[in-house]
Amino acid sequence: MRFEVPQFINIPDKLFGPFTFKQALYLVGGGGMIFVIYRTLPQFAAIILGLPIAAFSLALVFYKPNGREFMHMVESFILYSFTNKFYLWRQRDIEPGAQEVTQIHGAFPEEGALPEDKRQKISDLAWSLDILDFDN
Repeated sequence: MRFEVPQFINIPDKLFGPFTFKQALYLVGGGGMIFVIYRTLPQFAAIILGLPIAAFSLALVFYKPNGREFMHMVESFILYSFTNKFYLWRQRDIEPGAQEVTQIHGAFPEEGALPEDKRQKISDLAWSLDILDFDN
């Protein structure tokens, strides 16, 4: 007995033409809000308030930064804005007269900081990278 296994279960179904249910809901909700504003306010105020609503609802449907839905970005912004943040600062006591020295490893080394054999290896590597053809 053969069973058919669904293939594309992570792709939402297109219910209203080229739009999914959520996309259609965003468009209808934005259009409804603009309609209510247009019917209750003067035309100039309705245009001023309706343009950002239209832009936001169109962004929810069509704009996908980094391949993710814009709604995920809006949801992350709201969660970050309204959740508690915990900042902790600890003061370190430094002995009087002592200086704190910070070393940065891997930063530009001073002249003579590398042994001669490492310098030779680096120059050989640079030379081999210059002559190799990576297009093939």
